[in-house]
Amino acid sequence: MTKDELHRYIEESKGSKSNICQICAYKDGKKVYSDTWHDYKKDDCVHIMSATKSVMALLIGIALDKGQIGSINDKVLDYFPDYTVKRGEKTIYDVTIKHLLTMRAPYKGKGDPWSKVCSSDNWTYTSLDFLGGKKGLTDEFNYKTVCLHILSGILYKATNTKTVDYANKYLFEPLGIKPYKIFIARSAEEHKQFTIEKTPKENVWFCDTEDLGTPGYGLCMSAEDMAKIGQLCLNKGVYNGKRIISSSWIKEMTHPRIIENQNWQGMEYGYLWWILDRKKNIYAALGNSGNVIYINPDKNIVISVASYFKPTVMNRADFIREYIEPFVCDISRR
Repeated sequence: MTKDELHRYIEESKGSKSNICQICAYKDGKKVYSDTWHDYKKDDCVHIMSATKSVMALLIGIALDKGQIGSINDKVLDYFPDYTVKRGEKTIYDVTIKHLLTMRAPYKGKGDPWSKVCSSDNWTYTSLDFLGGKKGLTDEFNYKTVCLHILSGILYKATNTKTVDYANKYLFEPLGIKPYKIFIARSAEEHKQFTIEKTPKENVWFCDTEDLGTPGYGLCMSAEDMAKIGQLCLNKGVYNGKRIISSSWIKEMTHPRIIENQNWQGMEYGYLWWILDRKKNIYAALGNSGNVIYINPDKNIVISVASYFKPTVMNRADFIREYIEPFVCDISRR
């Protein structure tokens, strides 16, 4: 398949591939493929949804490297001494940062309490209100998005720096990614529009009313910049010869942990990264609508896909492995 043929295939596709806006791929450290659809430019951004989580894992790793966060085994409440625990709640005292990173933290109730958290004056503390519960620490995989805001609170308490400022200084700038700005929704409707609109976005990160970036969603990136994140991870924390994050964190972050619940297509989980193939250590940042940073160390490949909102598209990894990865390997040999 030629580049023009692949372009037409995606352009004319119906259903799950029809919302792809950008693809970028690296092989052996060199960018070998980049293309756009739907009138998107290469530097336009999309809301990468839950792939934001994986970027947050890198920020936590950087803070650990700098000694700003002591350990992932630190108790969450150590960072919030002024937080008042709800009467009768005991489990929260034992919850660690690692529980949050591995989606093993216990919460009260089912689902994500979007309305209560996002309408509150303090998203971090409202999220803490849901942490814990009578079942105790079960170590069950419990995927959450909005309550993961606790991680942004921890990063701020540990560094005295807001999420976007910290990311700009220690991650984006070293990767050659232009500075990010905060985005705050002034209403529930504006919040919804931010999530579902299909038009290109700028380099923004959705934030709460205290300018803390949402760690579970809300980051807007281009496929070009997503691929830089992938290259950083593939190179074990080094980008353009400069170490940005420790190799030990990349290794620990991508160590696979079995998900007992079989509703996750056989995937495993690291620290806010999905492990697609344990033997080959293929892993990915995955976001709703098919936003992906795909990393295959075995073939020395990074592939990123940026897509506008389409709620029925959850996992684009199979498409990458069936179409894009063979194409990238083929053109790199030419």
